[in-house]
Amino acid sequence: MMEELTLIQKLAVWALPVIFAITLHEVAHGWVANKLGDPTAKMLGRITLNPIKHIDPLGTIIVPGVLLALGGFVFGWAKAVPITPNNFKKPRQGMAIVAVAGPASNFLMALFWAAILKTGLVLQTSQPDIGQFLIYSGVAGVTINLVLMVLNLLPIPPLDGSRVASWLMPKKWAYYYLRYENYGFIVLIALLFLGFLTPFILGPFSFFQHWIYSIFHI
Repeated sequence: MMEELTLIQKLAVWALPVIFAITLHEVAHGWVANKLGDPTAKMLGRITLNPIKHIDPLGTIIVPGVLLALGGFVFGWAKAVPITPNNFKKPRQGMAIVAVAGPASNFLMALFWAAILKTGLVLQTSQPDIGQFLIYSGVAGVTINLVLMVLNLLPIPPLDGSRVASWLMPKKWAYYYLRYENYGFIVLIALLFLGFLTPFILGPFSFFQHWIYSIFHI
């Protein structure tokens, strides 16, 4: 539905949804880690809604902008929140819980943006300009948050899903599995651009999008 927008209009519509989807994802990690006994993120000032504290120039601005200009699906990342697992009573379990907090925050934000979308649909007749902007922003917000949620739940190091998978593994297996974390990001980018992960993302994405839209009768 956004094909008719210019690139500048697309940037205006997607800017806030993308920035907050990415940064609040990291805030959720830090906030849950602090609740579980690790104050590292809090001490470094990373449990804040100020996006400047979390922005990674490449992952938060350049990559989403390029993908948007190319017309592909949009994703990105922020500076990772530092976590000290040894501060948790159960380090492996603590890391798994902290990892799940990121995708969970994206799910909640998808609900928020769906409410924005519904508001836009209600206002479309009486205040068409405001209504249309809210509709576009709502669609963008639901889309980016569901993409990030599903993507991060994949068990590919260093994605959040890998932390959950490693927790469920025997310690020895988890050790060797997570050793590939430094290379995992390169593998992830390659798989994304080659389209190999598309089926694993689109299926769950469509399911959750339909479910959320049905809640708001969209």
